[in-house]
Amino acid sequence: MDIHRCRFVPYPASTINALAFSHTSTLKASAVSPTNLRLALGRANGNIEIWNPQRGYWVQESILSGGKDRSIEGLVWTHDLEGQSDDGGKEETPGMLRLFSIGYSTVITEWDLALRKPIRHSGGNHGEIWCIAAQPRWQGPVKGAAPGTRLNDYQKSEQLLAVGCADGAVVLHSTADGDLRFLRTLARPSGKKSRVLCIAFLGRAKIVTGYADSTIRIFNISSGRQLSSMSFGAGQPGGPAEILVWSVRCLSDGTIVSGDSTGEIRFWDGQNYTLLQRMKSHKEDILDLAVSADGMTILSGGMDRRTTMYRRTGDNPQGKKGRWAEISHQRYHSHDIKTMATFESAEMSVVVSGGVDATPIIIPLREFGKEHFRTLPMVPNYPQVQSAPKKRLLVSWWDREISIWRIGSIWDVMQETEVAPDQRQVRKLVAKVALQGEENIASVSISSDGNMLAVSTLSAVKIFHLRSSKSSANDSVKLRKAETPTNLAVHGSKLLQFSPDSKWLLTIRCDDSIYLHRIAKIFDAQTRPKILERGVELLRSVRTPKDSPTLQHGSLGKYEMSIIRTAWSSDSRILALCDLQGHLDSWVLEGYEDLSQSSDYAVNGHPLMAEPARDDEESDEELDEEAHPLVVLGQRWIRNPRNLSLPRLPSFPLVMSFRPAWPSSVAALTNGHITMHPTRHNPNPHSHDLPIGEDRLFVLTSFHKVYEYQIFAGKLSDWSRRNPPSMLSEEFQVIRDRAMNCIWDISGSKERVWIYGSSFLWMFDLARDLPAVEQKLPEVQSQPGRDSRQITRSSKKRKRKHVQEQRQSAMQGTTGAGNRIPEKELITGIGSSIHKTTGSEQNGGQWVSMQTIHNRAIDKDDDAIDDDDVEIATGGLPALVRLRRENGGLSYMQDDQQNGDAKTDNGRLDNGDAVAHELTDRGLASWHTFKYRPILGIVVLSDESSLEDDSLRSGEDVHKSPRGLEVALVERPSWDLDLPPRYHGDQEWDK
Repeated sequence: MDIHRCRFVPYPASTINALAFSHTSTLKASAVSPTNLRLALGRANGNIEIWNPQRGYWVQESILSGGKDRSIEGLVWTHDLEGQSDDGGKEETPGMLRLFSIGYSTVITEWDLALRKPIRHSGGNHGEIWCIAAQPRWQGPVKGAAPGTRLNDYQKSEQLLAVGCADGAVVLHSTADGDLRFLRTLARPSGKKSRVLCIAFLGRAKIVTGYADSTIRIFNISSGRQLSSMSFGAGQPGGPAEILVWSVRCLSDGTIVSGDSTGEIRFWDGQNYTLLQRMKSHKEDILDLAVSADGMTILSGGMDRRTTMYRRTGDNPQGKKGRWAEISHQRYHSHDIKTMATFESAEMSVVVSGGVDATPIIIPLREFGKEHFRTLPMVPNYPQVQSAPKKRLLVSWWDREISIWRIGSIWDVMQETEVAPDQRQVRKLVAKVALQGEENIASVSISSDGNMLAVSTLSAVKIFHLRSSKSSANDSVKLRKAETPTNLAVHGSKLLQFSPDSKWLLTIRCDDSIYLHRIAKIFDAQTRPKILERGVELLRSVRTPKDSPTLQHGSLGKYEMSIIRTAWSSDSRILALCDLQGHLDSWVLEGYEDLSQSSDYAVNGHPLMAEPARDDEESDEELDEEAHPLVVLGQRWIRNPRNLSLPRLPSFPLVMSFRPAWPSSVAALTNGHITMHPTRHNPNPHSHDLPIGEDRLFVLTSFHKVYEYQIFAGKLSDWSRRNPPSMLSEEFQVIRDRAMNCIWDISGSKERVWIYGSSFLWMFDLARDLPAVEQKLPEVQSQPGRDSRQITRSSKKRKRKHVQEQRQSAMQGTTGAGNRIPEKELITGIGSSIHKTTGSEQNGGQWVSMQTIHNRAIDKDDDAIDDDDVEIATGGLPALVRLRRENGGLSYMQDDQQNGDAKTDNGRLDNGDAVAHELTDRGLASWHTFKYRPILGIVVLSDESSLEDDSLRSGEDVHKSPRGLEVALVERPSWDLDLPPRYHGDQEWDK
């Protein structure tokens, strides 16, 4: 495989301005993280990213597209209380999670996660909003209140939103009854009109605000009056006269903590409103603070790139509070730290920080110093690059701009003997498009032949026709707007995708409705392509609540049923998609194309919907009620007859792709397909033949589990049955960064899939079985007085314990950040083992790892390890897998051609990049590297399909092609980002 390493593709970094977890932290030892826990991340370009922590495997689920001058400056979640079910039963429906944002305007915006767009706004007669806070969730009636007592505003069940404005106003908004409306103004603008820079709730009854006039003010929500004002005094000599209070936080014991422009952190008494303690811990402004759930740990971040941790020490049993002390400071970010957020539960305890460097950092909180921090990728999880292999075009996009590059062939450039080597151009920017309007781009797709470009926002879809210049000297591409049907243009789309044969355009609208638009024919360069007027709507299978996991601790509504990935088969006759719940849906295109039929294919004026496949349990009347027959140029889309047989994935997919079909050596019929003649009762006849091409769907889930399904059979493929997820190497399963997409290399005896993420590139050859996972276990000694069955059970227990410890050493037992630091590398902290004594001391004791005790308390579901894992740990294969491999009849092909393969030795390359591969006796089974990062995307440049078709017609052997797969690997290194100037002070990392 030839790789073009591209760093010229622009992708500007966008500052992280806001972070917010959907749930509040809990101190209960038995409380686990809710399954629908999410992190919202707001950027300066107006986009909001939704991240799923999923037990430490952080993955970006979706992006809510913003727009021009719509910077996200603040984010908060609210959690509605449970209500009664719609049928009036006793069961309560989970409360809805709602997301709100602010950004350089006078309004608060509420977002619909499923639609990925704003659903309502609320504003008032005040200045620009600078900060926002959500009232803590109502936990029940006030203790000791008399029956019939009228609840005050701060005691009501709904959560209030408090905002601070540029003119000094503090305004309350109500979220009751699923609405968002202005409630009242607490603080009127003063004469100075000093800005409110930060705001926080002290319980449910008070609001703490930090101003730009060196003061902190506390307000009572019920009465609306100001309770106190705490002054910071004059500014530092030679500096500004006023001190800016950038951040305030309230601890569980009522203590108020503030960070200001002098780099000081101050602690205030929440009852007497007096200063308790102050520390100078930063050399520049402290921009944000994060506090633990128990109020014993605080982190601060600021303009000096320093993250500082404080802990309270010296508490005595009489209730006297101790003093705060700085215990550590490190530099995790390369630029200003603007925002921080925390979440804690029994098995998770992290601090997330972000700033100007556009990179989220995950820092362990409870296990600080015992676990590594982790850097999340700044690039989107869904690749922002695509290609048209037949014309070697590379398309990239960001915000509202699209760039189109033409990448030359390495072989052609090397043959240019008339041009000096340093003047040979491999790439050229051939077109650039700037969309009109304010909305950011949601999705882009280019046809494989390079003739059409589709661009969508959340409100519109635009289609462009690409035409290459006739001049050989001018290699530019001209774009002109294609005639787009009205029902396609006026509806926004969150996902667009052309079929491989460029005859269909798939659009997933914001409400997850699915439409296919037929492109009748691609005309010559002087004629615009024609898109049929009406689209075909595909209906997903109806699923009951039993088909989805039980929602806990709140609900995300229809968001969890949002479509996240789609896949076309190589012959464009099978379409598959999957949602966040892991439900697979698939459709099949039956019949053969007949361009002689009329393009007006509406049936009796009914809406166009794909005809469902006939099921044995459904009657003809039920089918007629669901949809009407539809024929499009001799073909129609039907639901896969075995769609309901496809099992639900254990987690949502990150990669979905059909295996490319091998080029058929069977010549086509001379007369083509048999034509169906129209009749008076059947004006649009069509064949009912189903495709016979490749139907194996490769899926990689968010937990890096690999499955392959036979769509027409509704079951796992033979390869997947012989290679269950437990057969994957431990190195691949414990990779922290998640996969983004894959590319295929089908040639010779190879059926290779190249999976890539932001920091890795991994290859599996599906023409071969995965090698057995080998691990050395301690031998089990035979003991007198014990029979073989007892020894076998004891052996399995030891093996099970060994496998458990192996897994825990990599992932289990961590608190959501990085891996655990080896004991020999620990700098601070107490020992990790305790001496456990059972019975009297003379009986002796044993050393027990505290981490093992902690894991048993929080990882009860992970303790059960099946027999397959035990057999794999012994270096063998599970019995069922071994039987499948012996009877599967897998025919290995001799790997005669090795062109394009990466040939390296075990260990490391000369440049020090870690490379590893696993060899079997029949060739290269897998290979991986971490030398490329961060990867924005990988796209195919070589058009191997056309090359193989031409070779077949000429009688040549396609397996002996001198050129292998050619791809473009796009990187966006952090050191190449255009960032504003940063603070350089007298710090240890600056010396």
